[in-house]
Amino acid sequence: MSDVTRQGVQDQRPGRDATVGSAGRRTPRPGEGERWGEGRKRRRGRRGEALMVPPAEFTSYYGRPVIKKPVWQERDIAGYLFLGGLAGASSVVAAGAQLTGRSSLARTSKTGAAVAIGASLVALVHDLGRPQRFLNMLRVVKVTSPMSIGTWIVSAYAPMAWVAASSELTGRLPTVGRLATGAAAMAGPAVASYTAVLVADTAVPAWHEGHRELPFVFVGSATCAAAGLGLLGAPVRETAPLRRAAVLGAAVETVADELMKRRLGIVRETYESGSAGQLMKASQVLTVGGAAVAALLGRRSRVAAGAAGLALLAGSACTRFGIFRAGIASAEDPRYTVEPQRARLAASATGR
Repeated sequence: MSDVTRQGVQDQRPGRDATVGSAGRRTPRPGEGERWGEGRKRRRGRRGEALMVPPAEFTSYYGRPVIKKPVWQERDIAGYLFLGGLAGASSVVAAGAQLTGRSSLARTSKTGAAVAIGASLVALVHDLGRPQRFLNMLRVVKVTSPMSIGTWIVSAYAPMAWVAASSELTGRLPTVGRLATGAAAMAGPAVASYTAVLVADTAVPAWHEGHRELPFVFVGSATCAAAGLGLLGAPVRETAPLRRAAVLGAAVETVADELMKRRLGIVRETYESGSAGQLMKASQVLTVGGAAVAALLGRRSRVAAGAAGLALLAGSACTRFGIFRAGIASAEDPRYTVEPQRARLAASATGR
């Protein structure tokens, strides 16, 4: 044991206790002097002083998330994102097929758009809980709100898609049906892309940090889904535009997804790990593989075209569900909220 007296520390144990005036520095053991001195010189050369404590690790208040994660149900909202994209892109395909005389493709796309937008609205209302909540959103028009504008876009698009499909299936009012098909095609791109703006306008890091590229990911994915639906339902002789659309959509989605991940920084982890990472990898394989099969074999084989169509539809669904799960994961972990903010502050402080 050691005692501290007026004369100093008595009975101290060499090599274990600090000496008076050492300011907490440990006396080097025999043989360490040279290494100790060199380490101090290197540290002084970098900062002027040696660090006395280890770097701090990030923790949040009681380990709780900084933001609240969305309370949306995955099946309803991720399904709503997928079905809305499929409907909007299919209306564009239907209008092109109608103009070029591809009757089977036009019928498939019009029917698919009508069914998809109907199911999308059912999923949305189910998540809201009561239909009145959807109708209440139509009481105002707020141009700065993606949800308000998106509600009006869908409300205007859905009746046109239903009229176009009804006219095609019944053969009645063909002029009205053609006009409705054209109007639905004009609104289709907005229906396919506004959901990306909707989720990116939240505070969820995986969605908000990717706001620049996310609309391109959604549009590319929707194009692949519409091409896949057409490949499933139309004869091979009418699917040449779909094969090109599948390749284009896969290219847009893949490039936009890669650019988004490069810019996300640490938030990129949410798209590459866990169940979200598995879904995004499956999406890439299915989308690229489906587009390749459609381009190389779809012109000769009806079976190959159908398989490519299924792969493209499945890949688009995996994209939407993967993005949804990545957002939930990023909201649950406070690191993905705070560390990007710190990085931006550091960059602004250095003028970068």
